[in-house]
Formats: sequence, C-alpha cells, structure tokens
Amino acid sequence: MTQWIGETFTSDVGWNHLESLVDIGDRMAGSDGEREAAELTRDALERVGARDARIEEFDVQGWTRGDSEIRAGETVQSSIALPRSPDAAATGELVDLGYGLPEDFEETDFEGKVVMVASNVPDYYDRFIHRREKYYYAVEGGAAGFVFRNHVEGCLPPTGSVGTAEDPIGDIPAVGVSKEVGARLSRRFEGEEVEVSVEADVHDATSQNVHAELGPDTDEEVLVTSHVDAHDISEGAMDNGAGTAMVVEMANALAEREDELDTKVHFIAYGAEEVGLVGSGYDADVRDFDSIKAIVNNDGVVRGRTLSFHTHGFDALASAAEDVGADFDHPVKTIPEQGPHSDHWPYVKWGVPGFHVMSETGDEGRGWGHTYADTLDKLEVRDLREQAILLTELTVRLAGEEFEVGHADSEEIAAALEDEDQAAGMKIIGDWPYDE
Repeated sequence: MTQWIGETFTSDVGWNHLESLVDIGDRMAGSDGEREAAELTRDALERVGARDARIEEFDVQGWTRGDSEIRAGETVQSSIALPRSPDAAATGELVDLGYGLPEDFEETDFEGKVVMVASNVPDYYDRFIHRREKYYYAVEGGAAGFVFRNHVEGCLPPTGSVGTAEDPIGDIPAVGVSKEVGARLSRRFEGEEVEVSVEADVHDATSQNVHAELGPDTDEEVLVTSHVDAHDISEGAMDNGAGTAMVVEMANALAEREDELDTKVHFIAYGAEEVGLVGSGYDADVRDFDSIKAIVNNDGVVRGRTLSFHTHGFDALASAAEDVGADFDHPVKTIPEQGPHSDHWPYVKWGVPGFHVMSETGDEGRGWGHTYADTLDKLEVRDLREQAILLTELTVRLAGEEFEVGHADSEEIAAALEDEDQAAGMKIIGDWPYDE
C-alpha cells in the first residue's frame, strides 16, 4: 500500500511533463503548439503504461490575435484582444459599469457605448459571474464595444474567450485591460468617446483529444480528464498545464495499482477548452453517458496546496473526497454547487456524476490565470506530488466495485442551476441546454 505513495512523492514524471508543455509556447486551440502538446501527452501516457494511447481530431474555429488598442483622447491605452473577438473596431462613449452585475446592466442605458466591467464580483454577491455572461449582457443591451478590466494588481491585462457554441465569433470587439489601465480609463475618460479596435485572423482549424486507458476492459469507466490547450499569451502552467501533468502523474501511479482497479479508467486530455469546452463537448456528443461511472476533471489543481472539489450535488462524490482527505490527514474542500465552466460540464449537465478538481489559492477569481503571469515559477512540485497521491487513491476508490453513485436526472441539474441563480446567465450566453 505505502510503496506507491513513496514512489509518487518522489516522481518527476508529472513535473517533467509540465515543463515540456510550458516550453512549447503558444498552445492556443487549433494551433501547432496545441497539437504538439497533445502528441507529447499521448506519448507520456504511453510511456507510463497506459494502453491504446491515441489522438482523436475534430474541427474547431481557429482564431489568431493581431494588434488591439483603445484610443482615448490623444492617448492609446494598452490592451489585448479577447479570443474570438471579431476583427472589428467600434467608437462610443465609455461607460464604467463597475463589477458588471446583472442589475448594473439593467439600470444603465449603454446602447451604442463602450462598456467596461471588472473581472470579479463583490464579496457580498452570492455567485461568480463569468466573463462571457457580462459580455452578452453588453451585446444584448446594444453596446458598441466591451472592455474587460482585471481586478488583480500588476499591470496584467486578462484574456478569455467570447462567442458561443452556435456562433463562435462574438458580436462586438472585446479587449482586456489591466486593473491600472482600467482605473485610468474610468478616471480620465468615462463619458468621453473612445475607440476599441481588434485585429484578428478567423480561420478553420483542427484540434484534438488525447485518450488512453488502464484497468479492466469494462463497459463502465471512470474518466480522468484535463485540457491541454492554453491561452496564447502565457505558458499556461496553471491553466491547464498542471492539470494535464496531473493526469500523467495519476496514470503513472495507477499503472502500478492496475490490479486494484475494478473499473476501466479512461484518461482524456481535451483540446479547445478555453474557447468554449469544444473538445469535451465533441467527446460528450458521442459517448454513452450510462457507461460513465464518475469523472475526475483536473482544471485548477496545483495552484494551491489544498484540493477543492465541485461535487455538483452528488453526495457520494463529496463523501469519497472527504474520506480520502481524512484517511490521509490532508485537508480538502468540497463545494456542492454546480460548476458549469470546465470540461466535466458537457457530461454533468445531463446527470453524469463528476468532480471539478481545483485547489485553494486564497485569492479571488483566477489570480494569475488568463494573464501573462500564468508561468511555471508560480507552482511547486510538492503540491503536484501530494495532490497526485490523493487523487490516485480517490480514483481507485471510485473504480472499486463497492463504490456506488447514481446518475441524476437532467431536471435535477437544471433545478439546481435555477436555485443557485446560475440559469439566467447561462441562458444569455447560449449555454442553457434544457427545454423551457
């Protein structure tokens, strides 16, 4: 029992793979770098002993950034385009809507204007409001342009995609600016005319999912997942090189414990997560949900030392994670609410039991994520190793014959989203899949 723990705690397999991923450079969806990351991940899974390591391709809307700028008065303010912004320019009066809460949009006439909102929500607010939700409130109200202001200090403009599954390219030009630039724009130019312009190349492209397996060849399977793509402006170490490194490290440990697995473990490293969960959506469209026992989706691990688990109302999953934490005398946090913003969601929204595994950072929002500062030096190999031990043990238990978790009805998931006040935002961005 304890030998695999020692081997995992001294393993360099996952960390070495993380270094390989961040050294690629641009891993944007549909890029050559994303393809290289997928091939490296396939090869790494094969080396640790997973079988049938393979790549499955799918079409994706490619997007390559060019220049962007905000012209205010006689000045040009520093900005970066938000992926899937249209190649376009817009001029209008600048309106600072603060946090960009739904009520901020409802109470303001911003038609024909350039809307600026922050990347966070206030402490008193009961839910996170995703960037795309704020963007489509602006679109619905007739805004001419969209400015996304970081709430993290450090002169770091945030990135993050706009667009929907049905219409991947957004409706109005959208840029990210740092907290400092946003403060300057609000102080000096609110109420004055500004121009937002984005240059971007929109093209057809190909992305890919990586697959491999361990354990018995059962019809039922446990999915262990991550995404290999990252935003083009940074190394993508936290989001989500660390998650893919975790999948490789878990495969390395599970290969040593393969005889303990009662259920097949299916590893998937998705492509094109950052542009709307395209890779996982592609896989979910062709997968038999009844065959999926549970999902362990790694997106946000290693950023902090304590693991957190969105459990989506599945009490058996919460108990399993808490039991592992207790047995290893290691703190974990479980979050029962729905979390619709990573690669577990195309399955969980239809009632498949799934974790979104992250880690506690003590910071609000993504912190360094989606900025130039998402780099390897922010992470520690100790955290990767410790968390790999916990998640490997959790996966063995999920794959055990004695572990049972029932699927939910999609109506239950929809009702939970309504109760948590998440439904309205999902509807405006086109992510609401349920019949009204």
